[in-house]
Amino acid sequence: MREKTDVLISGGGVAGLTAAAAFGAAGFSVICTDPAPPVTEEDDAGADMRTTAFLQPARKVLEDAGLWSRLAPNAAALKVMRIVDAGGEVPEARIVKDFDAAEIGEEPFGWNFPNWLLRRELVARIDELANIDFRPGIATRSLLARETEARVTLSDGATVAARLIVAADGRASPVREAVGIGVKTMRYGQKALAFAVTHPIPHENVSTEIHRTGGPFTLVPLPDRDGQPCSAVVWMERGPEAERLAALPVPDFEAEMLARSAGLFGPLKLVTRRSVWPMIAQIAERFEAERTALIAEAAHVVPPIGAQGLNMSLADLGCLLELAKAAPDRLGDRAMLTAYHRRRWPEVKARVMGIDLLNRTSMLSARPLRDLRAGALNALYSLGPVRKTLMKAGLGMR
Repeated sequence: MREKTDVLISGGGVAGLTAAAAFGAAGFSVICTDPAPPVTEEDDAGADMRTTAFLQPARKVLEDAGLWSRLAPNAAALKVMRIVDAGGEVPEARIVKDFDAAEIGEEPFGWNFPNWLLRRELVARIDELANIDFRPGIATRSLLARETEARVTLSDGATVAARLIVAADGRASPVREAVGIGVKTMRYGQKALAFAVTHPIPHENVSTEIHRTGGPFTLVPLPDRDGQPCSAVVWMERGPEAERLAALPVPDFEAEMLARSAGLFGPLKLVTRRSVWPMIAQIAERFEAERTALIAEAAHVVPPIGAQGLNMSLADLGCLLELAKAAPDRLGDRAMLTAYHRRRWPEVKARVMGIDLLNRTSMLSARPLRDLRAGALNALYSLGPVRKTLMKAGLGMR
């Protein structure tokens, strides 16, 4: 017997679970599948040690989904984005520039959360909504899209007819492949280490991005841990160097961290395990097919610079949900999905290309090129209107 639902979401990561909560809160019936059950505790095997910074525009999506009240008590506000150039002969800060959210409004740039905690709160919210059926441990096996509905076969043998398929199933999206959408991928030979640290010098709600070679070393504020200031770290390096660092004994790794952070926060103490993630940039050739919409990493992947990744994903979701609520009787039809692609693809393309350029710039190792990077940062920051425009653009504000 074939089940029926308004929306089938393939993928139960942060983006997919948020989409399930958002469509469910809007009154649509939802089935959400994911081949792996979500890991919702920091110490559990497979816990995602990365963090996500939700920027200002994401808050409305989270509020409408009934998620913000759950997340807010765990938030670390991001009031200042600090860019540090440490590209001189020795790893010490030679240029420090602060982009202060107070220059463009009263709200912080955003709020930072550990990914494992996001999954915990997302699953709890989904459990509250009777019109959402979350099926962890179940994968999407096949998809046949027709003009009036899409028919999906799941890994447990169940078949589902849905008006709209939302592919939130990652950079190697099975749904994207099933509907024949290609991707353009840019590789950097680069990996990122993700972990959390405590440090004696408070972060004061400042997100600090330190540039030298190999990629940025970024500390993003988290709530205090065991009475000590705490930050999430994303440390991007060329692949072999990242693997070397990940394998170091903790004391040696902490010594490397102290040098790479230019000592700005004092000695950094590793308080979680280290995870390693390959870095690519990727964009799908289009974001829609018959009865199918791509969001999040099924649509686009970027290096973790400027907290753009998941915020682009929530902008996808916000656009898709706006179109669905405007004409619920046309959910998933060709006109709706064409409008979604036209609204999102050009903006995402521009952001992917911009972040690609920033990442390649951050990897510079030749001293003259590092000096040129520092000079460009100085020049851009010194122009007040340009600085404010860059901050607004980073938030997705017009």
